[in-house]
Amino acid sequence: MNIKKIIQKAFKTFFQFIFKIFYGSIIFQKDNLKSPNIHVEEVENNDLINFYKKKYKIYKIKKGRIYTDNIENVAVIDNNNIIDNISYQQILGNLVGANQNVSLYKGTPRIKKKFKGRILSLAQGASGHSNYYHWLYDILPKLKLYSEIYNFKDIQYLYVGKLKSWQISTLVPIGLEKIKVIDTHKNHHVQSDEIICTDPPIYYSGYIKEESKKIPEWIVKWLRETFLQCEKKFQCNDKVFIDRSSSSINHCQFINDEEISKFLTIKGFSKYKVEQLSFFEQIYLFNHANFIIGAHGAAFANLAFCKKGTKIIEIQPKNYIDLNYKRISNINNLDYNLINTNIAEKPHESIGDINLDVKLLDKFFK
Repeated sequence: MNIKKIIQKAFKTFFQFIFKIFYGSIIFQKDNLKSPNIHVEEVENNDLINFYKKKYKIYKIKKGRIYTDNIENVAVIDNNNIIDNISYQQILGNLVGANQNVSLYKGTPRIKKKFKGRILSLAQGASGHSNYYHWLYDILPKLKLYSEIYNFKDIQYLYVGKLKSWQISTLVPIGLEKIKVIDTHKNHHVQSDEIICTDPPIYYSGYIKEESKKIPEWIVKWLRETFLQCEKKFQCNDKVFIDRSSSSINHCQFINDEEISKFLTIKGFSKYKVEQLSFFEQIYLFNHANFIIGAHGAAFANLAFCKKGTKIIEIQPKNYIDLNYKRISNINNLDYNLINTNIAEKPHESIGDINLDVKLLDKFFK
């Protein structure tokens, strides 16, 4: 096995060396925005400011290129200079500067595909490809920022992972459901006449979990204004228990799910596997709910669509604290409550990580 790994490493090193000969080494310079190929404009709309009350910027790069490993790195490149601000690099959940992007030592080891016209880059490593929360709060807001400076009709391509049907449906109200998509999984390395990138709507530096509680107010308001009118009515209960049992991971799963389900059924709740609903049905479910209970998960991204005063109970294990949904609830004036449970004992790890005492729920019904 060790010999196999040595051979694989040697092959990768040789492979990277060959591509550096073709495309050159990538370098980092502090003043990389001074290039004549880069045009930067500031979004003047005072309603669209980030958590730190700063205005966003939109970047146009002529004859630029993008390389992504589709995991933790997106390098936006001008004449072999990596551009800070709009390149994305995450190391074990920590967002760092472009001076630590993988392309600086590995180069761009994929065949470069050239496109004509304008590409709007929505690439963001693995997080934005299919995760429901990240798509709504990290990726879609970039379209709003773009529209403040440029016209959608001038985009020839979106650079993002292959879109699923629910993601395409989110583009319908924006008018981009027929836009051409360059799949980052098939095209790790692209070049075009113009590449447009935006400042990140939320995340800048530091650990993702810490940054997630810094969601700007405008994103929640924009999601409501854009999508709430498209909700799709269906027969549903106004007391919602979110079912995460279909998730492929054990993270934030109830060990005693059957016990909790029986308790909440008696209290008048219905259980929903939200991922089985269409995007517009999810909006309707959350907008018409009066009480929502569930373990931490992407379904809570729909809290943006709840009406004022909706009661929310989110459950998280004590070793996993993420306050993004508390932030959304505060922006949306919801009655948010968080229950932190003890870390699950070892025999139950294969089932989940939350063992919820239903007595902790009972107090919310008195």
